[in-house]
Amino acid sequence: MGDQGCGLVGKVVAPGDAVQALPASGSVRIGPGLRAEGSYVVAQKCGVLRQTRNGKLWLESKQKRYIPAEEDLVVGTITDRRGENFVVDIGAPFPAQLPMLSFEGATRRNRPNLVAGDLVYARVITANRDMDPVLTCVDAQGKSSGFGALKGGFVLECGLGHARALLARPPAPLLAALGAKLQFELAVGLNGRVWLDSSSCATTVKVANVLQQAQGVAAAEVQQWVAAQLQQ
Repeated sequence: MGDQGCGLVGKVVAPGDAVQALPASGSVRIGPGLRAEGSYVVAQKCGVLRQTRNGKLWLESKQKRYIPAEEDLVVGTITDRRGENFVVDIGAPFPAQLPMLSFEGATRRNRPNLVAGDLVYARVITANRDMDPVLTCVDAQGKSSGFGALKGGFVLECGLGHARALLARPPAPLLAALGAKLQFELAVGLNGRVWLDSSSCATTVKVANVLQQAQGVAAAEVQQWVAAQLQQ
């Protein structure tokens, strides 16, 4: 495999393609669909190579099943409690493990009281093929930063590509258009789950319908499209 550099960003790559050589020093941030193999970053599936503003490489594809990657944000459901860990369903092939001390301020005497069915917003810190994914509900500085138990609201599902678009920075045009008209809380998971809550059921239903129906609407048309949907 030769060094193909970052000239492949925006182009379709196939499984096994080398998309970039690993540097002799420092590190390369990689996301879903890529892995380090030998001296190269290699594609694990077919898709379009993308790069975030901070340089992280990832593959955009039409996959329907979520495959965890480190630093992914996910919405999960507590399914069990085993030893010092919560077992969390994040829609991946295997359940994730969430250590009970992976919450801001958590100690052995002050642990979060979560039960089966509770929702959490978490960050993936370990993801590989040989073990269950591991989650945390704090950021790199040990702060909650929006992570943790999600109270109230409900969860809707969307395509993985749509979820990634909703997490874009600056805010996705769809969320900007909705936020200009309605007040609501949102937690978007790259696993295709979106937690949504607001002060009224009517607002919650409106936002949920727009989020689900907006998949495929061109960014240039979003603002006008959202306005039309909210008038119905």
